[in-house]
Amino acid sequence: MQPLHLASFSSENTGGNPAGVYISDAYPSDETMRKIAADLGYSETAFACPKGDAWHVRYFSPESEVPFCGHATIALGAALAEQQGDGVFNLILQNANITVEGGKTNGGMNAALQSPPTQSEAAKPHLTDAALGLFGLTRDDLDPRLAPSFAQAGATHLILALKTRQALAAMAYPLDAGRALMQAHNLVTIALVWVEDDQLFHVRNAFASGGVLEDPATGAAAAAFAGYLRDMDWPHGGEITLIQGEDMGARSIIHAQIPPQRGSSIRVSGEVRQL
Repeated sequence: MQPLHLASFSSENTGGNPAGVYISDAYPSDETMRKIAADLGYSETAFACPKGDAWHVRYFSPESEVPFCGHATIALGAALAEQQGDGVFNLILQNANITVEGGKTNGGMNAALQSPPTQSEAAKPHLTDAALGLFGLTRDDLDPRLAPSFAQAGATHLILALKTRQALAAMAYPLDAGRALMQAHNLVTIALVWVEDDQLFHVRNAFASGGVLEDPATGAAAAAFAGYLRDMDWPHGGEITLIQGEDMGARSIIHAQIPPQRGSSIRVSGEVRQL
């Protein structure tokens, strides 16, 4: 089978984060999956094969295997709906069992995943300082309402909330140094966030750990961030919207629904378009 090319969290049939989807009866070898992901060049490719009444899923970036990828899962949900019909699909990941729902709406495709359980904790001061230094920022650039934290929902992300939209727009960093920092601390991404209001956030995600400077839409980090807001007792009202990719020219929209129980799964949804 040839990989499918889809963009998740698109906005009015533009933007979104490209992902590869490879559905087969059995996995190719690890070496082959790495090569497929590298040849595609997308930040992640999802590989899925049937296992009982579920689908076993693995994710590869151009440089490494990652435990969970939100936008590739959203792309997979749309691909499975196209192949199997609209529905909810059980997924078996490395460290969790989740679901993804795929279907068609108004002639387009959409999908929603239920994330792995979430958790968060304060980031160590030395890591915060190292991450700020990577981006040429200081603690004066941070929004005091949201403390630097680790956030997890199947993978670990560092959250840094900034005071201004201008600081977010100026995000830049050396890829090799970012890769070394993220790998040393087992981070999948570093998410820079600016708060427009209690339910609307602008986000940029550095993904040097996977060999990618920046992701235009990051569903796993969105779920982790939503869980972090819940842990912080942020007045999110049960749902948030994240705008990502604007500064890359690939505007993406991510919706997250946040149930009240701490640690519980986050529902992350968005549109999907074919490439």
